[in-house]
Amino acid sequence: MKTALLLFHFFLIAISISACAQEKKNQTSPSSSTYNKLTEEEERVIVYKGTEAPYSGALLNNKQKGTYICKRCNAPLYRSETKFESECGWPSFDDEIKGAVMKIRDADGRRIEIICAKCKGHLGHVFYGEGFTAKNTRHCVNSVSMTFIPDKVK
Repeated sequence: MKTALLLFHFFLIAISISACAQEKKNQTSPSSSTYNKLTEEEERVIVYKGTEAPYSGALLNNKQKGTYICKRCNAPLYRSETKFESECGWPSFDDEIKGAVMKIRDADGRRIEIICAKCKGHLGHVFYGEGFTAKNTRHCVNSVSMTFIPDKVK
């Protein structure tokens, strides 16, 4: 009888722990209803700070006029006027829309990560002093982290 009660007690504890873990997972889930639904690849890059393969992004060679917005939360990030060709394999910008991007020290301690200021989704990295543009700044951004919205033709 003691063994049965003890097993039942452990069973209740296990259920309680599982329920708490599930509740926490639901609270921090990257597919939260406040954000756009992401594909597995988008989630790998945006939520888990991955990188898409170089020269594979759909927005790399985009030359249209418009705005690049966060794929996760739709916050405007970059204007097409700040995009330039750096031949690094990812879309490059020399300036963000004011207040749209946060810069934080990357986990490797060497690079500066750029994240969406609104949802904290991973965008890529920023580099300084390379001489590509007069601003001497290169935001190296994963295409899968953004959606492009073309300007309306008048």
